[in-house]
Amino acid sequence: MAVPAGGAWMFWSRAPTGRALPAEFLFQNSKRPPCECVVKKNSIVAADSRYHSEQYRSPPYIGLERQQSTNTMEKPEPPKKAKSNIIEQSTAYTTPPNGGLRAWLQVAGSFFLFFNSWGTVNTYGAFQTYYEIGLLKAQSRSDISWIGAIQAFLLLLIGVIAGPLYDSGYFYILIITGSALIVVGFMALSVCTSYWQVLLAQAFCIGLGNGCLYIPSVAIIPQYFSSRRPIAIAIAASGSSLGGVLYPIIFRQLQPRIGFGWATRALGLIVLVTTVFSLCVMRVRQIPKHKRVLAESSAFKEIPYTLFCVAMFFGYIGLFNPIFYIEAYAIHKHAVGEPLAFYLVSILNAASVPGRIIPGLLAPRFGPLNILLASAIISGILALCWIAITDSGGLIAFAVLYGFFSGAFVALPAVALTALTPNLETLGTRLGMCSVLCGLGSLCGSPVAGAILDNTGSYLGVQLYSGLSIGATEIDSNRIILHYLLNMILKADTFAINEPIY
Repeated sequence: MAVPAGGAWMFWSRAPTGRALPAEFLFQNSKRPPCECVVKKNSIVAADSRYHSEQYRSPPYIGLERQQSTNTMEKPEPPKKAKSNIIEQSTAYTTPPNGGLRAWLQVAGSFFLFFNSWGTVNTYGAFQTYYEIGLLKAQSRSDISWIGAIQAFLLLLIGVIAGPLYDSGYFYILIITGSALIVVGFMALSVCTSYWQVLLAQAFCIGLGNGCLYIPSVAIIPQYFSSRRPIAIAIAASGSSLGGVLYPIIFRQLQPRIGFGWATRALGLIVLVTTVFSLCVMRVRQIPKHKRVLAESSAFKEIPYTLFCVAMFFGYIGLFNPIFYIEAYAIHKHAVGEPLAFYLVSILNAASVPGRIIPGLLAPRFGPLNILLASAIISGILALCWIAITDSGGLIAFAVLYGFFSGAFVALPAVALTALTPNLETLGTRLGMCSVLCGLGSLCGSPVAGAILDNTGSYLGVQLYSGLSIGATEIDSNRIILHYLLNMILKADTFAINEPIY
């Protein structure tokens, strides 16, 4: 008979062999789980071998000899062997390891994805200057800036498609497709001779490839890190800065010696080698069980998420203008000689390396949104200070400071969005939605700045446009913090977050 769970032990009573003791004589309010037992020669025969555990070998259970009886009880069936399905195994792991060799290999792989996606976008300042004085000198500055703007726009726009594809398990397809498009784009660029050819190869082909690499490089890290997530993403994002340092230097060193064609082919070869490394070491740990849609409309009903996307839109309007125009500005103002002017983009991107790692270290303590807010304020002020800079020392100092403080715009948005996403299975989709608005901002930024420059002949409008656009990020960031604090004060549970963002 079944012995029900009860409480404290009462007493032991003899019973005739083969008869079951009444449950009330054995247990009363006992914490033991129910089991099937019979009395055989004054000993309890239990069907469950769990009762051999030590917790029932201490008082008041001393004296009860539990034996398995093969004559009276059937042996329990062995558990069914789990299916060796890859997706089922991957979804079984829900707690990030937060370290270890495999986890840090994902950071290394993501580092090189950033190196070849954002790194090529950050390199465009060197191409902008070369096109203005060489290959495309017949075109206006605004026309030339459309190449870099479309490249950055597509990097962010493709996120709305790449995000759901990543959530659906197409991680490796995205990396292979993105790598192939970037390599083909550089090879095609090497034989371009006209504006529309450069636009198709560099803006569209490379831009589409960049977009395929961007979302996987960000979305895979939260699967492996929890408390170390900000620093892991910051280290990975610093790859874009290193790419922005090395690619312009390589291009500037090779182009005068072997020509534009072979210089761009060399860049394509570097992309091929580094993306193959990422493909070899990166592993998806968890694939969502449910299919994802291209957009999650309910996300825009969350005020913090909506304000954050709007803030990033304004930030990206002004973010790339100093990067794209600093070399041309230095040559136009005769502030520095051409050899040094061509390295200003590399100097700016080199300063961006610590500018992306240090905010990641500070984010767990002060909150990623606070760090992002401070970076936006200082970057906007620096863009306005650019107006008064006319000598080499000032330009180098500006490049270093702007590169450092603007680095948070690439390193921290993904961290803040992770905190604003209650269900991390939808992180790829939400990143893609935010990336679309960021892409629209970058598309509005550089071409408008180029049009201002063409119409006025002065960089003053470009500098004001950049500083005020970045400064608008501060307004929306403050509104997010105030909304969050107000909800905390009123104890209103209008939205949920995974970690502090303020």
